[in-house]
Amino acid sequence: MELRIPTHDQLRTIYHRDLKEAFPEAELKSLATIETMWDQGQYIPYCLFDGDAIVGEAFVWLGHPGWALLDYLCVSSTARNAGLGASVLKSLLEAEPDTVFFGEVEAPVHAPDPAMAERRLAFYFRNGLRMAGYDTEIFGVHYKTLYLANRLVEDGPLMEEHQFVYRQSFSPQKYRKYIRIPRDPDAEPGEQIPWDQ
Repeated sequence: MELRIPTHDQLRTIYHRDLKEAFPEAELKSLATIETMWDQGQYIPYCLFDGDAIVGEAFVWLGHPGWALLDYLCVSSTARNAGLGASVLKSLLEAEPDTVFFGEVEAPVHAPDPAMAERRLAFYFRNGLRMAGYDTEIFGVHYKTLYLANRLVEDGPLMEEHQFVYRQSFSPQKYRKYIRIPRDPDAEPGEQIPWDQ
């Protein structure tokens, strides 16, 4: 198996086959948004290839050099429960050993399926991700913040890079309205709205 970049046609196939099946609408960017960000050098859709077949994906949203948001991690529905999610994460860190990958995992306390959210967190912990000391809220979805790196990372620099990724992509007005980094732990989540509103 090999982690590499897909063609645009392959990206379109896996978006409809894997991402739309695995992620709720409130958490999923449109294909057009992903393609635009990729073309502008802000995004890398890494894919795990088994021969010519794509069996998993790790889409990363680039920040400053050495920092990236792990935007989507997904395994094809026909290849699940074979350790491929772990393989994608391991391959990602091997490909980018000096990068800190931070991510957002739906907080069980506000998730529609708390048990599933707990299983996702457990998967990430088993595969070496660490919990940051702050949560986020993005477009009304409450997330726990995790990171994958070959070193320990303090919350201050991590939060600054987390904020930067969103600030470089959204207007100040949209950022203020829909992005909470960090999230107030006593606040109720806002209304969930689509990414591309």
